[in-house]
Amino acid sequence: MTTTVTTTTEPEQRPVTGTRWRIDPARSSVEFRTRTLWGLSTVSGRFDRYEGTLDLERDPAIELRLDAASLDTGNTLRDEHLRGEDFFDAEHSPEVVFVSETATVDGRRLTVRGRLHARGRSTPLAIEAALRPVGAELEVDSRVRLDHRELGMTHGLRGMIRTPSELIVRGRLVPADGLSALSKP
Repeated sequence: MTTTVTTTTEPEQRPVTGTRWRIDPARSSVEFRTRTLWGLSTVSGRFDRYEGTLDLERDPAIELRLDAASLDTGNTLRDEHLRGEDFFDAEHSPEVVFVSETATVDGRRLTVRGRLHARGRSTPLAIEAALRPVGAELEVDSRVRLDHRELGMTHGLRGMIRTPSELIVRGRLVPADGLSALSKP
């Protein structure tokens, strides 16, 4: 009688500190939500091209860059308007950038303070993100509410576009040496 034993080994978990992480666009998303029509409807969208890093031993520890022209809500006319000068002004300000000022990890909780830059303006953000080790990678889930008017995005009739807007980042962080391309095709 022959006995076969199959052994599976999980990839070794890497510590959050001491590793430079990059967001994997193939398994991640950067989305936004904003209430409109005086709060009766919500516009949801995403950025299709972005890159980001997490390295608690560097300054800045976190940086996320979004290609403003890659904004997509599924409505071509609305997307053109949002990319235009009333909102993101992607022609003159092609990137939306978040840069951390402080970042700390406590167990599976990442606490971050930093600034979001768009259209030549910036606004402070305080973010609480969940981190979950998955083999040699990290799963991240974060949401933050912000007042888009602080970035000069004030277009709209008498309060038609409500604040706050919500920015959501979900996905996988992989060791920087394990990912060669950051942009989605």
